[in-house]
Amino acid sequence: MFSWEFATDPYPAYAWLREHAPVHRTRLPSGVEAWLVTRYADARQALADQRLSKNPAHHDEPAHARGRTGIPGERKADLMTHLLNIDPPDHTRLRRLVSKAFTPRRVAAFAPRVQELTDRLIDDFAGRGSADLIHEFAFPLPIYAICDMLGVPREDQDDFRDWAGMMIRHGGGPRGGVARSVKKMRGYLAELIHRKREGLRGEGDDDLISGLIRASDHGEHLTENEAAAMAFILLFAGFETTVNLIGNGVHALLRHPDQRQRLQSSLAAGEAGLLETGVEELLRFDGPVELATWRFATEALTIGGERIAAGDPVLVVLAAADRDPERFAEPDTLDLSRRDNQHLGYGHGIHYCLGAPLARLEGQTALATLLTRLPDIRLAVDPADLRWRGGLIMRGLRTLPVEFTPLAKDAN
Repeated sequence: MFSWEFATDPYPAYAWLREHAPVHRTRLPSGVEAWLVTRYADARQALADQRLSKNPAHHDEPAHARGRTGIPGERKADLMTHLLNIDPPDHTRLRRLVSKAFTPRRVAAFAPRVQELTDRLIDDFAGRGSADLIHEFAFPLPIYAICDMLGVPREDQDDFRDWAGMMIRHGGGPRGGVARSVKKMRGYLAELIHRKREGLRGEGDDDLISGLIRASDHGEHLTENEAAAMAFILLFAGFETTVNLIGNGVHALLRHPDQRQRLQSSLAAGEAGLLETGVEELLRFDGPVELATWRFATEALTIGGERIAAGDPVLVVLAAADRDPERFAEPDTLDLSRRDNQHLGYGHGIHYCLGAPLARLEGQTALATLLTRLPDIRLAVDPADLRWRGGLIMRGLRTLPVEFTPLAKDAN
């Protein structure tokens, strides 16, 4: 497991685990030993089990594994107090503060900006007849969108794009590059929070960081470290998942031309239903998050018949659970019209992805616009030549080279 060959297509291995060792203890490439949970019913139970803490302090970690869970560099940068690392009541308090930014009304109001970004990015390469859809489209779209929501000034957003690029490169960049990028981002966020606090006037600024500052100043007891950590994790979790949703989604559609044609016909008819169910199916079929983020047993418990000791790490394999034939009919078949689709692509329970409404909006907008404006888009390389990024939690392509008929400059 976790070889490059495995990363290309992990699903046969996950099918074997579901059948023969559905809760399996393994040593990860980092040296950490953890339990992998692969069946849907067990996964759903584990995601909602409050005896599985998100706080790394509960990890009974040996010396050789110390600090090897979570995001590289977040400990040294003092960014640990975010939603992926804490439990109630702190989790409840912080989630309540930030959830106001992701209400259906707020996300719907953001739709024109997402469409504007989508069209602008396609405009940049549409006249060439070729593009790398990861670096030129799937990656910058959610970066600029979440920066706008956070209130990062437009003139600083390219810096965020550079730091984020290093963070998702994982093993493909220079040694220590992720931790350095996290440190730079932490320093910038601290300065931005300070500037916004100094310049905040009344209720005029409605970006997310200003909202966090107002909550802190109005007695919600949000420390500067908590505000910085919250902004950091919203950026980190809010862009890489959407990069992979768009990249994996386009890849799946290009590999399944019958489903792609169904979606294009539906879009041409002005229908939205297949687009909505289609994005949910793409999340299930080859979703952006392969394993849910770390959990640690606070006491001995049993999952799927296996005894988990207190302090043991548990990783729920969302990619395996969402292909479980006990829950989904013909799970290895891509069916954009699938209705009974309670996938776990964005988690389950109190840690369900806060930004899921925004990610769905970005995914639907990106796919609909791309397939409408570039109707003959196709892979520019042999599918076997595509490479997937290394890393434990996320699943995404390094590049996605495509070709299409070039568009005239005003063809929008």
